[in-house]
Amino acid sequence: MNYFKKILRFAAPYKRFAVLNIVCNVFYALFSTLSFLALIPVIQILFDETKRVAVAPKWEGWNGLKDYVIDFFNYEITQRINEDEAAALVFVCGIVVILFLLKNLFGYLAAFFLTFLRNGVLKDVRDTIYDKILELPVSYFSEKKKGDTISRITADVNEVQNSFLSILELVVREPLTMIFTIIMMLVISPKLTLFVFIFLPISGFIISMIGKKLKSKSHEAQEENGHFLSLVEETLSSLKIVKGFNAEDKFREKFQSSTGRLNKILDSLINRQNLASPTSEFLGIFVIVIILWFGGQMVLIEGTLEGATFIAFMALAYNILTPAKQISKASYSVKKGNAAAERIFQVLETKSNVVDAPNAIEKKDFEQAVQIENISFKYEDEFVLKNFSVNVPKGSTIALVGQSGSGKSTIANLVTRFYDVNEGSIKIDGIDIRQMSKKSLRSLMGLVTQDSILFNDSIRNNVGLGKDKATDEEIIDALKIANAWEFVKDLPNGLDTNIGDSGNKLSGGQKQRLSIARAVLKNPPIMILDEATSALDTESERLVQKALENMMKNRTSIVIAHRLSTIQNADNIVVMHKGGIVEQGKHEELLAKKATYQKLVEMQSFE
Repeated sequence: MNYFKKILRFAAPYKRFAVLNIVCNVFYALFSTLSFLALIPVIQILFDETKRVAVAPKWEGWNGLKDYVIDFFNYEITQRINEDEAAALVFVCGIVVILFLLKNLFGYLAAFFLTFLRNGVLKDVRDTIYDKILELPVSYFSEKKKGDTISRITADVNEVQNSFLSILELVVREPLTMIFTIIMMLVISPKLTLFVFIFLPISGFIISMIGKKLKSKSHEAQEENGHFLSLVEETLSSLKIVKGFNAEDKFREKFQSSTGRLNKILDSLINRQNLASPTSEFLGIFVIVIILWFGGQMVLIEGTLEGATFIAFMALAYNILTPAKQISKASYSVKKGNAAAERIFQVLETKSNVVDAPNAIEKKDFEQAVQIENISFKYEDEFVLKNFSVNVPKGSTIALVGQSGSGKSTIANLVTRFYDVNEGSIKIDGIDIRQMSKKSLRSLMGLVTQDSILFNDSIRNNVGLGKDKATDEEIIDALKIANAWEFVKDLPNGLDTNIGDSGNKLSGGQKQRLSIARAVLKNPPIMILDEATSALDTESERLVQKALENMMKNRTSIVIAHRLSTIQNADNIVVMHKGGIVEQGKHEELLAKKATYQKLVEMQSFE
């Protein structure tokens, strides 16, 4: 129940609905009990004339409350029978109808108020998980399947919501109904009620034995649900490769294997859960039959209990069955929800290792240089950067080149603080970026990645992502600088054209030019280009390269380049190998050395 205690904090803003739900449930339980009690005097007076009361009872204090209420009710009905038996019958039936009406009215109101509580908690839990997803560092998701995260924010949250309803019924409506019913049963016959309690715990123990493995089975089902969602996400995002390599059968086999495992788990889980209701009902009826036998003896043989009272007692005893059955179902649901809540809090309680320092500095502008001082970094066990240092003065362009795996893209991840360095420091104007707020740090930077990351939205919204309330003129100017306006203006809806999931309605070159336009519109003092032209064809590369050169004038730029033809005008070219610097200088200087850089140039047939 620890996880549900944590979920309860999300209910705090909606506590007024919880209070109203509890109040309505109290009245529901009360009228549920009274509706059966009303049958006793009705049966007695209609079928046993000796029970009619001709004299109005007198109040003799709280000790005689039970007798006073019964005698008063009997007196009122007797008076009506004496006047008109048909009218008296209508009056009695009306009381029963009103009691059942009030019971169901308060039952509806309890569910009505609970709706706002459930849906409010559902919304807030989802919002909190999404906030946490945005807060967690990039490194967290490099180790997780996307489908599993999606499963936690959808299926697991829904399971918690349903269980939340069950637990409120578990602790309010059904127990109250049972308590009121048991009190009235004790008033009617303590001896017979005690007999009931001998058998009910035995029934409860048998029911609890059925659900012992529900939580573990639920956890397995939710894990497998996340796995098959990951397969769906991978298939959709890699459909061209799947089809291009005729791998449909392999992916179909993987998916069907996952859904097969999920099917087996769900069969076991649901069958075990479905067993709860008939088992609890059978055991309940068994108890009723025992009561019928024992109570029948009290009525027919011992004469210690009246027939009408026994009929009402039987109705009350049966009234315990429904809440008992609901409690057993709710307890199963709670076990399933507890497994879902555990998975939710695994995300919510994950500590981010990239956080703002206390009293983090809000830096508004960039004035001097980006200083990378003796940094070392490793993703897992092996260092990918070792004692790396470089200085990037304001207004200069530095290019990082080298073979794949030399650590170039890692520099971009560290400067933007997607990861924190293990050793050394990165400073902006002499301030360690770990002492700056992440928001202010990233507001100083524009980022264009190797993979064009675009959203299923309009061109206007994709380009305008980095600047709030950008005008159409500003967006068009940015598109022109990125040499993207030439194709955007010819699209059917211009800036309002939807580019599809991940921009798949566009070519690779068009997508990359939109990414560059987005960075241009933001107009940051520091630009980071992580192999920004690698996805472009020769013609697009020439167009974009000219635009990038114009954009980088009088701007500080860190360019990670695969194509060396794009960085020959850089102020400083840093040649990297296995996380270290092997040489650096301008293009002509490095060619003159006839060392590593020249070999890279020759490999690309660059003259």
